[in-house]
Order: sequence, then structure tokens, then C-alpha cells
Amino acid sequence: MTRRIKLLISGRVQGVYFRYFTQKKAKQLGVNGFARNLPDGRVEIVAEADHEPINQLIEWSHKGPITARVDQVEFVDIEIDEVFTTFEIR
Repeated sequence: MTRRIKLLISGRVQGVYFRYFTQKKAKQLGVNGFARNLPDGRVEIVAEADHEPINQLIEWSHKGPITARVDQVEFVDIEIDEVFTTFEIR
């Protein structure tokens, strides 16, 4: 069953290739969606896949790449209103 979540990642997550490494991890897990920088310094991730790959992406996002410092991860399940076919950086 497909699950879609929105994650908000706080900390030193912009300018440290967080979105690039998120895309790489998502593709490795077979997760579709996108990652984008927000004006307040956070990174937003919208991800869609089966439960297990989503859970693995959530777990990874608490650490992120070695270049980042993750202070907080918030996530919520969201309605599926658009189907993603890849994972992109926005």
C-alpha cells in the first residue's frame, strides 16, 4: 500500500547537499517525490512509496548526510493527490 509523507528537517540542512543526498537515498530505496529548501532554512521532503521504504527514509533523515546537522524532524502522513514517477530536487 502506498504511503505519502511530508517531512520538515531543521538544523544545518541547506548548503550542505542535503537535498542531493536525499534524492540519492530515495532512489536507492525506490521512493518517489521531491526535496526543496524552504525560506526559513528547513528542507521539506514529500515522499511516496510503500511503508518500509518510507520508514527507512524517515530513519535516514534523522541523520542525513555527514555534511549536515539535523536538529529536528517533523513528519505527517498526507493525502495522495499527485503521483510521482521519480524523486526530484526542487
